[in-house]
Formats: sequence, structure tokens, C-alpha cells
Amino acid sequence: MRHCLNPVCRQPNPDGHQFCQRCGNPLLLRGRYWAKEVIGQGGFGRTFLAVDEDKPSKPFCVIKQFLPQDLDPEMLPKAIALFEQEAQQLEILGKHSQIPELFAYFIENNQSYLIQEFINGITLKEELANQGVFSEQQIRALLVDLLNILAFVHEKNVIHRDIKPENIIRRRTDQKLVLVDFGAAKVLQQLQRTVTGTRIGSAEYCAPEQGMGKARFNSDLYSLGVTCLHLLTQVSPFDLYAVHDGKWVWRDYLNGNQVSENLGKILDRLVEQASKKRYQSTTEVLVDLDPTPKTSSPAKSSLPSQTSTSITRPIQTYHYEIITLNEQGGIIQRQKGQNQGYLESAEGLNLEMVRIPAGEFMMGAPKNETERSNDEGPQHRVIVPEFFMGRTAITQAQWQIVAQLPQVTQFLNPDPSRFKGENNPVETVSWEDCIKFCLRLSQATGKFYRLPSEAEWEYACRAGTTTPFHFGPTLSPQVANYDGNHTYGKGKKGEYRQKTIPVGSLNVPNTWGLHDMHGNVWEWCLDDWHGSYQDAPTDGRAWIDNDNHSQTNKEWLKGLLNNKSISSKLLRGGSWGSYPKNCRFAFRSLSTRVLKYNYIGFRVVAPSTF
Repeated sequence: MRHCLNPVCRQPNPDGHQFCQRCGNPLLLRGRYWAKEVIGQGGFGRTFLAVDEDKPSKPFCVIKQFLPQDLDPEMLPKAIALFEQEAQQLEILGKHSQIPELFAYFIENNQSYLIQEFINGITLKEELANQGVFSEQQIRALLVDLLNILAFVHEKNVIHRDIKPENIIRRRTDQKLVLVDFGAAKVLQQLQRTVTGTRIGSAEYCAPEQGMGKARFNSDLYSLGVTCLHLLTQVSPFDLYAVHDGKWVWRDYLNGNQVSENLGKILDRLVEQASKKRYQSTTEVLVDLDPTPKTSSPAKSSLPSQTSTSITRPIQTYHYEIITLNEQGGIIQRQKGQNQGYLESAEGLNLEMVRIPAGEFMMGAPKNETERSNDEGPQHRVIVPEFFMGRTAITQAQWQIVAQLPQVTQFLNPDPSRFKGENNPVETVSWEDCIKFCLRLSQATGKFYRLPSEAEWEYACRAGTTTPFHFGPTLSPQVANYDGNHTYGKGKKGEYRQKTIPVGSLNVPNTWGLHDMHGNVWEWCLDDWHGSYQDAPTDGRAWIDNDNHSQTNKEWLKGLLNNKSISSKLLRGGSWGSYPKNCRFAFRSLSTRVLKYNYIGFRVVAPSTF
């Protein structure tokens, strides 16, 4: 249905109509946006799920129509100012991948409209109703996600002022939390921070100073803390605070839900009534959420001899753009992406590692996939535990650093590559060279690094997609480095660079932030070569004959290096010289473990226990 936006009509109309059947009002705003269904209505107007007819994919968006109801005429200027202010906030803040982006703000037929990004997901209010109270682990994850968003918001000199479960959406595509509804947000003016303003926000979650019109940055932290208390108990915040005693009694309502002393103290400080006693910044909260002492990289003369998982690394948040191609290789969609991880900075490596969430997928190619090979099947379901993976292939600069570290087993050539460049991927390295690299890196950092299993590699590359490439049904030299003289499917020919290029230089990662998974260099995997997936593991581990070990320690990795009985190892992803069909998710190649060639490189993974 297409809804009429005429305030005195509001007639639903059949799809395809350009004008309202009742009043004749145009159904398309600016000739491109039409309202599909009402998804919200309040005192200031209506919100619609809408469609953007100007874009080839006809994507959903959101129309917010300013339409105040039964409003005191004296309040109308304030209401108009708030609506305009929301557009201003979204223009400033919508560049963050977890805040809706502003597409347009305009007046048409004497009505004000705001067009913004549609977030496909469910609110935490709905999630709480469907799944029950949140666990400590869920609350910690929520806090990290929201605190990183608020750090960005506060950096822009903005207070949200209405944080509550209804205004936090879990996005379906990546399960990230998105903060919405900036209609109550207020820009802090440097000279007006103590001037009483209008009280805005939901009473249950509103900080005391905000209730008196004096919101501060840590007023948002208060609301976030109260939100967590509600999610832990499923009880109204009004009932979690004993007014006569002047204290929070949320622990009385846990009903067996376990909350550690550490998290309890953090929540208590978040919801302090006195703003001066409360956390003053998002950074303070994030520090307390990770109580493990940070340890700097050890000196070369005292490198740890055993793998340790006690070394912690500060959380990094990576923001990027995700590209989708059509069958001809043209870009049809750009969307914001974000993932968290850490920076391995030991010895000056600057190795960016991103979190690959636990999940399951169908490994291999479906029988109807174009140019499928028999060794890409049978498709089988694989469950993969969480791990971390390098955002890019190992660079020549990173290789040189590790090659100069104390030797663990054997010599490493510090400069093996043909196509020189510090930020180009290292190539002309054998599978055995890569294992030696991982052993040295593990010893230097105190964390276990290794090559990915074949299942981990394909799962990470797909990042939830099922088309032959994470970009879509085909490839384009605009987004990958391969032999552009050849095409896949209905794709078009393009540039053939005939060499490697700097890692990440095309700036088109997949949903989880991994660059160059298609092309540039083939990437070694741990697995032995097998001609099909018959009897393949289904738990994400590497398929190595006569091996039942945990695959999570250096001694096991040394054993693989010393076991010369298996000569053929797996390669994935294609290279600068590959046809596009060989760069598909499911395409498998093999080589002897000692082969060194200028189209072969690698990236590393690490378990999630750090």
C-alpha cells in the first residue's frame, strides 16, 4: 500500500499509484519517496517505512513527517525547532555506522519531512520481551557497543538525552546495536552548559539533572546504566529505585540472574544520582569493563616461552563502507559497516585483527553455481567458533619485522617478495615459511597465531553472504585485483594490473571488515588437500590427516612443521593473475608445502581468548 501524506486525508492506496484516490495528493515526495506503512506515531508526527524509487534496488528508508497533534500553540515553535534539530544531529552523527544516516530534509506542501536510513532489526525492548532477561555477558557486550557510539556522539558535542531500550535496535545483518531517535538530542553550547533548558527524555531513564533541564554528557551514561538494569531484571526502573531510602535496589530483582561484583560496581556508578559521583566519560567506563591489567610487549631478551592468553589488547573499532555489485559488476549499494577487534602492536607490527563471530554456514559451492568444480562439494554445514583474523594479508613490512625476531625453529628470508612495497602483501613464501612466521609472532606477543583453517577462511570471506563473491554475483577490477581480461557470469572486462597492489588499497572490505579476500594473493590455509568434502570436519577445525589435537598451541604447530608426510596444502582466494572464477568463495587450489611463488601470500588468525 501507498499511504497518502495529506494530514487531512491519510488514505491508503494500492501499489503503483502516483496520486491519492481520495484527495488527489501526490504520493511521491520529491518524486522519489513513497510511504509503505506506518511504523510509529507520536505527539510530533508520524514515521513511515518507505521506498526510494530513485535507486535501482528500490531500498527501504524512513520518512518522518512533522505533524504535531493537540499541541499548545506556545509549544509549536519549540516542536518545530526540535524536528529541525533532529535533522541537524543526523547530518552530523549519521556518518557513524551505528547511527541512522540522514538522506534528506525538506518542506513540501507546507509539511516538513526528514528522510533517513532504515535499520532492519528489533529493538532491545522487543528482544527483552521475546528472549527474557539479559545475561552479564550480553550486558557487557551491549555496554562496549553503546559506549563506543556515545564516545562518537559526545565528541561531536551532542547529548542524546533519550537512551532507552526502545531507541536501541539490534541490526539483523550484523547483530550490531544501532542508536536511534535523536529528536531529543541537544548540542551543548560552550557558554550555556549551566543554563536551564527544556526537560526532554523518558522519565524512567532520565538522569536527575536532566529532569531539571541541565543535561550533561554523563546524563547519557546514567540512562545507559538504567537501561542495563531494566534488561537484567525486566522490571520498570521506577520499581528498581527505593525513593524513601534514596537508593537503587535492583539486586533484589535479579531472581537468580548472576551479576559479578565488577559489573555490579560499574552499574552502580553509572546510575549514581549525583552527576559528580557518576562516571564522567565513556572512556572511564570502558577501562573498568576490562579489569585485566594491560601488559606492554616484552623486550626481545625476555620473550615468553609459553603461549599466554592473559595479555590483553585495547579494543579497536573499525568503520568502513561495504559495496554490493549487480550482475554486470556495477555498484548498486553502499552501506556503512563496523567491526571490533584489536591492534597487535608488539615490535611495531601494527597488525589489525578483527573479530569473526561464532556462527554456522554452508561450506562449498551449490551445484548450480557457475563454473563450479567437483572438489567444491558436497556442500555441508559447518559450525565455526569465534576467532580473530587479520584485516589484510601480512605485508612485507610486517614480514621483515618478524623475520628479524629471535629464531624459533628455522631461518626466515626477510625480503622474499618479487613485487616490492612495504604495504604490498608479502609473497613468494611457502606454507612452511608461514608456519615459521606464526611461531615467531606467537613467541613475541604471548598470543597464539596460526594460519586459518579452510573452513575459517571461507566462513570469514563469506561474512554471511551466499553469492559467489562477498560483493555479489560477479567481480570487477574496481573492487578486486585479478586478471581483468576475463569475466565471470555477466560481468565486464577491465584492468589487469599484472602485479600485487598495497593491501586494503581498494578500500572495499566485506561485512566483517576483511580486505582483499578475492584476488591480490592466494592465501595458505592449514589444511591438507582433499579432493572433496566427503567426511570433512564440521566444527571449523583444519582437516589434517591423523590429527585430533586442539590446534591451539605452539607445540602442536611445531609438530605440523616437522611432519613431512603430507606435502599438499590448501590455497584460497585467487591472486593478481587469476581468472575471476578462481577468486570465488568456494574455489579451492593446492600446492606443495615448500612452493614459493609471487602469487602466494597469507594472513593469520588467533583464538578469541585474550
